[in-house]
Amino acid sequence: MSTREVSAMIKQGFISDPTLSFSPSRTAATTASRIYSPSSSPPPQQPQPQLTESTQPLTRPSHNQSTHHPTLFEMMSQEQLHETTKPIKSQSRIFKLLSEFKNPKNNCGESFTYLALGPGDVRLTVVGKDGFRVCMDVHKKVLAEKSRFFAEKLARKDKENREMLHMVEISECDDVEVYVETVVLMYSDDLKRRLLGESLDKVLSLLKVSAAIMFDTGILSCLEYLEAIPWSMDEEEKVISLLSQLELHDSATEVLQRVTSEPSTSRRADDIFLKLLSGVLQAKDDKARREMKTLVSRLLREDASDYDNRHDVSKDTLYSLCHRCLSSLVLCLSEATCTDDSRRDRGVLMAEIAREADNMQWLVDILIDKKMGDEFVKLWADQNELAILHSKIPTMYRHEISRITAQLCIAIGRGHILVPKDTRFSLLSTWLEALYEDFGWMRRSCRSVDKKLVEDGLSQTILTLPLLQQQAILLNWFDRFLNKGSDCPNIQKAFEIWWRRAFIRQYAAEQDSSNLQITVCDYKI
Repeated sequence: MSTREVSAMIKQGFISDPTLSFSPSRTAATTASRIYSPSSSPPPQQPQPQLTESTQPLTRPSHNQSTHHPTLFEMMSQEQLHETTKPIKSQSRIFKLLSEFKNPKNNCGESFTYLALGPGDVRLTVVGKDGFRVCMDVHKKVLAEKSRFFAEKLARKDKENREMLHMVEISECDDVEVYVETVVLMYSDDLKRRLLGESLDKVLSLLKVSAAIMFDTGILSCLEYLEAIPWSMDEEEKVISLLSQLELHDSATEVLQRVTSEPSTSRRADDIFLKLLSGVLQAKDDKARREMKTLVSRLLREDASDYDNRHDVSKDTLYSLCHRCLSSLVLCLSEATCTDDSRRDRGVLMAEIAREADNMQWLVDILIDKKMGDEFVKLWADQNELAILHSKIPTMYRHEISRITAQLCIAIGRGHILVPKDTRFSLLSTWLEALYEDFGWMRRSCRSVDKKLVEDGLSQTILTLPLLQQQAILLNWFDRFLNKGSDCPNIQKAFEIWWRRAFIRQYAAEQDSSNLQITVCDYKI
């Protein structure tokens, strides 16, 4: 091989340059150390990372002695047998990382550089779970200054107070590349710049390794990075999970402020809910109002499914809003019954009635979802004034109000609301006639109204009443249905069940005709 070819291979790092190397054979001995990866399960009887050392003096090679320093090629291929099991992309990234580490193109004012510090005095070997191995010569000065873990373990001298040459092996690593990169980061004074553009998963991995070796600057830089970048929902779970595992406490406070706050009282949370719900009810833009109703309803349902949630919207807040809507409905209907051409535009007034009725329907849905609707049934059943006003305005403007009655009947029929029979009968006594009158308009003008669902709910509600009350309601319905047809709810099934109960399967309490006798005897103990 020609001299030019040898020189080229030395420059490319595939053959060691004797003038840059030191010889382990010239040292009397070395200190051998092994660190087990904190992110993996350690070997038996070694639950924490440990260094097993022997005290050996450190000597430096002379220029006249034959020396050998591992090249970058050797650093990347210490075990040829295992190299093929490591993904090629990862090997390529590690090779590039080590190449830039040993021969940086731009130091950018770094106080530590590999070339400036001279030959390394610590042989660091990182071994993956698959056996892939990377060796690097690094500097005790850097490791000890940047890592409290290394500072403690490498601060050893022999009996003659001479420094040791250390050989450190980190075994069973989940990701060799991350361990190597963490060590490289110790040589940087501007970690923020080095982390720019990295993925969140990579930074989390670097944080985990930095915490394991107590690399405080690395921990702080990773946390600052996490605090500054946006997270997706999946990434948020990863961040919270890792920070809880690492138990960094005060160091992670600023990062976690994005997802946590100072402990809040139920009253404070309820004030927020009241503001949000009131904002939706009073919104001026109908499209935005519909969108926010859907959003808030979905979020409140998610809260209801979380049994650990201690700051759900309170019953008092919801019912205060219900009373507000009822007052608005009464006011609107009162104006509608006495309005004339000289007063407010009738169309605007009727739009307000529909809007307030829609608001009430939304609140009733929330109450039912929250299992708080029982008191509203009694409240709605007692609205005799509103029912009278309702009967005095045209059906086309009032039918939205009857949808509230339909909602309650569906919920009662499904067993989602439990109220006494007197309350159920009072509900139908007050609002059933209005529901009959408005049913045709409800069915034709509201796409969201499920005709069969309303009919089934009404049927089931009627059938929960005492038999004589069922009879009175269903006979009245029978006459109405014959005259109105499809404009009246079809509750034939309820009629059939009542008929069978009344005339076919009559249940009577029979006397106990058995000869069973019970004798009680007292025994002395």
